[in-house]
Amino acid sequence: MARPAPSPLLLLAVLVGALAGGGEAALLKAHFYRPSCPAAEAVVRDIVLARVAADPAALPARLLRLFFHDCFVRGCDASLLIDSTAGNTAEKDAGPNGSLGGFDVIDTAKAVLEAVCPGVVSCADIVALAARDAISFQFGRDLWDVQLGRRDGVVSSASEALSNIPSPSDNFTTLEAKFASKGLDVKDLVILSGAHTIGVGHCNLFGSRLFSSTTAGVAPATDPTLNAAYATQLRAACGSPSNNVTAVPMDPGSPARFDSHYYVNLKLGRGLFRSDAALLADRRAADMIHALTKEGYFLQEFKNAVRKMGRVGVLTGGQGEIRRNCRAVNS
Repeated sequence: MARPAPSPLLLLAVLVGALAGGGEAALLKAHFYRPSCPAAEAVVRDIVLARVAADPAALPARLLRLFFHDCFVRGCDASLLIDSTAGNTAEKDAGPNGSLGGFDVIDTAKAVLEAVCPGVVSCADIVALAARDAISFQFGRDLWDVQLGRRDGVVSSASEALSNIPSPSDNFTTLEAKFASKGLDVKDLVILSGAHTIGVGHCNLFGSRLFSSTTAGVAPATDPTLNAAYATQLRAACGSPSNNVTAVPMDPGSPARFDSHYYVNLKLGRGLFRSDAALLADRRAADMIHALTKEGYFLQEFKNAVRKMGRVGVLTGGQGEIRRNCRAVNS
């Protein structure tokens, strides 16, 4: 049987993604700051590890999510860190970024680096290093190497965050198109989704899977792709689909450890979001999931995928700037 033709949306996304990578990513390299600020990586690592040691259950997920959300809007340029002004609503104040955290960790690292090496280390590189160091904490070693040399963007728009960041309610077609627009393929989508092995999700982000029926006298309908027992637990925890206060682990059974357990849950119908369950709706994605339940394989593949994501849309050379304060462009 002939394969169906790719959708125009996907073809356009692939083209945009090819352009988004550009040649700038080739200018990133390991130990970029060795000549100009030899202590840069150690400064970030020491600050991040100290903070993660005080909050090992939550902070790694926050810093990894910060990196992910930054890279999906204008590339990995720290535009997510810019504060809104009277004339502009910035990315961090867009709906998808409302529950982000870890900004203070980046601020601390930047302040120390500005004291040691003023005007040298970009906020974008600090975000990339902080994500790696936070996830690596539980292993006692670096899980991946971070190529450096990014520069900071000077534009931050909430509307761009809304249109670019994958949503927990996205179906597979939409997810594939959003990843393709960043030069990331289906394999990257499946592997980077494994970051949901740590962190929590608020009930309002998946509540429609639990309470989709509002007919009087009729029990709430549940998304049939969701494990029934798991759905019962979630419904008891959340109470209503609009509950934006209660949060539950995204990887029940292993919520604070970065491992391959997310894929075990996924096979059992225990993916929290529609976007998780969507990975089972596509044959290419579903065929990858069993192998990713093996922790060694997942960690190796995640290393490759997160390094690829870290090259999306980077600014290098004379592009952008090195912000003095990560929250504001230089005046």
